[in-house]
Amino acid sequence: MAGQIVLRVESPDGTKRVQVSPTESSYNLFEKVYNVFSLTNYGFTLFNDRNRKNEIKSSRSVYLSSLNLKHGDKIYLCPLDPDNIWEIPGPSNADSANGSRSSSVVSTPGSTTSLPSNGKKSSGSTSQVEEDEVDKQLWKLDGKIKRLKDKKYCRHGDNGCCVHCSPLEPYDEEYLKTQNMKHLSFHSYLRKMTAGVAKGKFLLLENISCRIKEGCAGHLPWPKGICSKCQPSAITLNRQTYRHVDNIMFENSELVERFLNYWRITGHQRIGFLYGRYETHPDIPLGIRAIVAAIYEPPQESSRDHVKLLPDEKQDIVNELARCLGLSCVGWIFTDLLTEDMQTGTVKYVRNIKSHFLSAQECIMAGYFQNLHPNPCRYASNGYFGSKFVTVCVTGDEKCQVHMEGYSVSNQCMALVKDDCLVPTKDVPELGFVRESSDKQYVPDVYYKEKDSYGNEVSKLARPLPVEYLLLDVPASTPLTPMNTFTSIKDITKFPVENRLIDGHIQDFDSLCKYLRQFTPSQFYESVSDFHLLLYIATMDMLPMKDSMAPLLEAIQVNDKQAVVEWSKSDVWATLEQLISNTSDSAVSGHVGNGFASAQTESWTCIHCTFMNNSDRQSCDICRLPRDIN
Repeated sequence: MAGQIVLRVESPDGTKRVQVSPTESSYNLFEKVYNVFSLTNYGFTLFNDRNRKNEIKSSRSVYLSSLNLKHGDKIYLCPLDPDNIWEIPGPSNADSANGSRSSSVVSTPGSTTSLPSNGKKSSGSTSQVEEDEVDKQLWKLDGKIKRLKDKKYCRHGDNGCCVHCSPLEPYDEEYLKTQNMKHLSFHSYLRKMTAGVAKGKFLLLENISCRIKEGCAGHLPWPKGICSKCQPSAITLNRQTYRHVDNIMFENSELVERFLNYWRITGHQRIGFLYGRYETHPDIPLGIRAIVAAIYEPPQESSRDHVKLLPDEKQDIVNELARCLGLSCVGWIFTDLLTEDMQTGTVKYVRNIKSHFLSAQECIMAGYFQNLHPNPCRYASNGYFGSKFVTVCVTGDEKCQVHMEGYSVSNQCMALVKDDCLVPTKDVPELGFVRESSDKQYVPDVYYKEKDSYGNEVSKLARPLPVEYLLLDVPASTPLTPMNTFTSIKDITKFPVENRLIDGHIQDFDSLCKYLRQFTPSQFYESVSDFHLLLYIATMDMLPMKDSMAPLLEAIQVNDKQAVVEWSKSDVWATLEQLISNTSDSAVSGHVGNGFASAQTESWTCIHCTFMNNSDRQSCDICRLPRDIN
């Protein structure tokens, strides 16, 4: 029809086309959008731009010709109530459990976002996503790589600039080669994608989906029917050129040594979750570094050859405690250590290029955790793209010494794990296997490329799949100058780590008393500046303090020793001191001098309830009855 134009309408449910005439009103445009998306109501708005600044008003007196809409332009649909606008189950109300492994298999540390099965955020709006603080800082930087004046080629003055000394873009390939950088930082990748005339106007990062698109009305549902509209595309695995985190740094070596003590005592493997923060990396253009301040060890069963995570009832409390301390779950760590020589302290070198770096099962676990911790991104279609969650393996190196290796898995691996398409092989750890389609699940074809005997690059079906195509290596280390979020004192026995069911390492009230007796009253800040201690006193059965610890955690976060001392005068801590004093009276009287418990004053026993009160109390703290002087 003459004069007709086609507009593309992008929504959380996909992109569709509508045919309109420039002489029609915007009211007619809303009607056609309503019909083409089969909406249940008119609870949506239309915008000219992705940032949702130029709204298109629905009016019979406003014609499309006045809106400067041309043939092929894209407009954006934003639902006001995503849960009630779609006629069929769509991305905004899909069950998130369909896209991930069962939560009963493993605990979910620090998980703040559960993505729907097709990876789309329910609101469908990227402008509402709150990016991480480190991302906000990096967006403010230009990322240019500064260069000094070249003495050989530069022919200008000190204030001049030429092609030999002008700043380079953060994604400059020659610079990355000279610096031996195998991967771009994620923000360098975004700068590369938004370079040029368009300035990222048409950039849209899409998460891969391996599931059949729901709601296709042209045929019966799978397995009785499928079409090109609802069928997911085949996937060709490529080595990811960027990574979301460029370095993992533990604040001090004592963190890792404390974690490894369990293996040294029992010979069993161990898993822990890394709590810390993200900061800009000064040595990588627009890079991000994960700094680890504490390692939380969840309930688990382990042996020399395996580890099984158990349900963790305290996980939410751990996450809230970390949040109040300015920390978040940034990764996980596990050991794979086999003793080679007890006398020299060497371990076996089992992970290398001839065997494997991460097994298929470990890659699947890493992908599972990364899906639980998606990365907020302003250019993503659903607000999230990839993940900053990292994996650290403690194993033996080529010198048979204990060392750490850091990794993350690619976005393609995350998609395969999220849609339950990837499984490990039985007896070859370095190989995974992509499921075959069944009556219950359609699995797209997955390919990877390798060179044949003639040197030609050929595509091979990922059954089986070398997991090296899914891996990104991330350097892990400790700094030359130790850092300490939690202050410690030398020659002080550390408070036991949670969930270690071995003699001398169990968290209970007796271990709390023994730990606190090592400190004088003037060392109160140092005594409570321990992540494992804070978690114990927040959850201990005798006197849980989690509802009273907010001022203490805030003071520790900002390193305010005076505020910590003020909190020690609170009623809840005074009650704990009294309980410690009563528990340790017999032990303290013989051998404790200036210790924590010895600082308590003399006490008297209430004749009514038998509670031990301080001598300066004239009435009982428990029953409130007066002291009987006689």
